[in-house]
Amino acid sequence: MVTEKPITPMSGWSPLLVCLLMAVGAAVVFVAIANGLTPWFVMVGIGLILATLVTAIGFKAVAPNDSRTFLLFGDYKGSVKAPGFYWVNPFYTSKKVSLRVRNFETGSSSQPEKKDAAGNITQHRSHTGGKPSKVNDRDGNPIEISAVVVWKVVDTAEALFEVDDYEHYVSVQSEAALRNLASRHPYDGHDDEVSLRGNTPAIGDQLQSDIQERLGKAGVNVIEARISHLAYAPEIAAAMLQRQQASAVVAARTKIVEGAVGMVQMALDQLSAQGVVDLDEERRAAMVSNLLVVLCSDRHTQPVVNTGTLHN
Repeated sequence: MVTEKPITPMSGWSPLLVCLLMAVGAAVVFVAIANGLTPWFVMVGIGLILATLVTAIGFKAVAPNDSRTFLLFGDYKGSVKAPGFYWVNPFYTSKKVSLRVRNFETGSSSQPEKKDAAGNITQHRSHTGGKPSKVNDRDGNPIEISAVVVWKVVDTAEALFEVDDYEHYVSVQSEAALRNLASRHPYDGHDDEVSLRGNTPAIGDQLQSDIQERLGKAGVNVIEARISHLAYAPEIAAAMLQRQQASAVVAARTKIVEGAVGMVQMALDQLSAQGVVDLDEERRAAMVSNLLVVLCSDRHTQPVVNTGTLHN
């Protein structure tokens, strides 16, 4: 495995001054030749020009949050991450790797920039939006899911030499990790069960861990991963919506009944404690029934006023 080797090249300002002096010297030599001096000055002038050109090739500038990786005839020599103006061996081959934070949505695709033989751009770089992936959850229900992944390169050598195209590798492995995660959890859970919809923060943390495990060999650090789209597939969305509505109604009615029973119990206890009325078992059952109807009904009840005696 190739690991990153930081290097600190020579500052480029002193070689730049030498390069300028050689260029001026070459110009002076050719002026002297034009004035009829010894012809061997031609060789000196040509040598100065070649030295100037070779020296100029070694100048490299590194921007903030950027890096340069250097190779000498295929042999990895090191990487520079500190921004600045440097001079390196002119025979070094450099590759640029961005260290900036990047993000993408799973299911998206990008088209690289294309140029013709003359170097003119025929197609600019483009990026399409993410398309949700269709996958079955743990219970076999087809769902649509997509995620946003935030990442950056932390090891330039691994990113360049351990995988073929690290950007494409990040995209494919993130998609695979998301599909695997969705198949291990249900869309909706029960009780304390972890579900895709009910435990979004925990699912995001688990997705980040899964993606990082896959991308460790590519020199990439996953900063954040979160679900950006989650829904049932269109073919079962209507049925699942009805099931969710039914579950919500049952849960709401259960809560209402629990509250109503508590209120009835409180009313009976206060009536008995304060001696307002003494009810036998039959009348007590009737009051409980009436109070539960009033409290649990989903419509407004119509009161009936008893104008007779207590038992008529």
